[in-house]
Amino acid sequence: MSEPRLNPLALSAPRIRLLHLSWIAFFITFMVWFSHAPLMGTIRDAFNLSSEQVKALLILNVALTIPARVVIGSLVDRFGPRLVYGVLLMLAALPCFAFALAQSYTQLAITRLLLGFVGAGFVVGIRLIGEWFPAREVGLAEGVYGGWGNFGSAAAAMTLPTVAMLYGGDDGWRWAIASTGVVAFLYGLVFLWRARDTPKGSAYFKPKRAGALEVTSRRDLFFYLAMSVPLYGALLLIIWRLGPNNLNLYGDTAELVMAALVVALAMVQMWQAWRVNREHLAQGVHERDRYSFKQVAILDLAYLVTFGSELAVVSMLPLFFTDTFQLEPVLAGLLASGYAFMNLVARPGGGWLSDRFGRKKSLAILLVGLIAGYLVLSQITSGWPLVLAVLATMGCSFFVQAGEGAVFATVPLIKRRLTGQIAGMVGAYGNAGAVMFLTVLTFVDNSTFFLVIAAAAAVTLLAVRFLDEPRGHIAEVDEHGQVQLIEVG
Repeated sequence: MSEPRLNPLALSAPRIRLLHLSWIAFFITFMVWFSHAPLMGTIRDAFNLSSEQVKALLILNVALTIPARVVIGSLVDRFGPRLVYGVLLMLAALPCFAFALAQSYTQLAITRLLLGFVGAGFVVGIRLIGEWFPAREVGLAEGVYGGWGNFGSAAAAMTLPTVAMLYGGDDGWRWAIASTGVVAFLYGLVFLWRARDTPKGSAYFKPKRAGALEVTSRRDLFFYLAMSVPLYGALLLIIWRLGPNNLNLYGDTAELVMAALVVALAMVQMWQAWRVNREHLAQGVHERDRYSFKQVAILDLAYLVTFGSELAVVSMLPLFFTDTFQLEPVLAGLLASGYAFMNLVARPGGGWLSDRFGRKKSLAILLVGLIAGYLVLSQITSGWPLVLAVLATMGCSFFVQAGEGAVFATVPLIKRRLTGQIAGMVGAYGNAGAVMFLTVLTFVDNSTFFLVIAAAAAVTLLAVRFLDEPRGHIAEVDEHGQVQLIEVG
């Protein structure tokens, strides 16, 4: 395999300009999505919120992202990333402004729920980068896109409190959050103006059928349906977590109604998947159109334990440092931020390793490092030197985030015309993993929490043994009926 030659500073190259356009778009979506987090103390005081209400807002912020990533993935494949990303950025400004203008807790909750949709922006760039970069570079390019863009949440944490202070007054936090909406809207216009779906002269391949992911065998259809179930299970977990027996955001009747809606949504999606695939499976699938859904399922699990654990650990790590080492919350938050900070180099590093040494081997090695990292974190006690504990968390986070880069180094190489939908499902599993791990944390201590993640990663490592290394070419048919071969390894 040739060594990647990607140079992010070569701005004269159209694909490099597109890469920068894309990661900045992702950066802004994350900045908008997590704009409330560094200002939550001020918001809590302004609305006199209880700790349970604050926890509910944090859960609501990620709830819609699970189905949104699946929906956005389908829209990307059908309408193209340029249009979908541009419109998503512009629409994100509306709930952002509404949150900034909220006058009650109910309004905060509803707008925070709606803002979860912007978290699906990540999926758009996966298809876009896959269109512009060849297989020998796509892992590093996707890693730069994911790692640099993901830093938007950390940038919000570092800058928005200062922005709120500069605005001044009791409404400084409102102006700071609204400012991120203005940035998103304006950049959406820029993205529509400057981005292109494919390099000049290249075809953009679309799914033959809309509504659900196309599979290529009856066995894969049942496999796809089975792998869809945990995503709806995660939504039911969120409803339970917010319900009368936990955070008490609503009563028994509302909980039953929402649970029934999720079950109904699952049934509709299952029927759509059956409808979309029934006819073409009955007719037989041409050999050039075949791909193994096993590849998608394994990457689902890998992203569940990488990105899912990252979201969960980032949520609990400041309090973990506070309680374990008796630190002030500000210092604990600063030390914990090192975990997320590793994204800048770790995700690109995982993508580069995949390009250089192979997708399957790199992912397996990074999962071994992840397991070892969480085993070490499970042993941290107050008797540890603080510096050693911080280094352990940063070392663990490297393998976690490099693993994320390795996952999405493989996603664009499975089936080009379905990349958005595959990325959407894999991304949704990451959010579902966060819900699962955070739910586990409510029942166990911190040490056991880290051990559970390590155990889940060990199961995933076994599954990765069955991952097929992308080799040769995949075939797609353009709008003129011509078969085109796309190199994948």
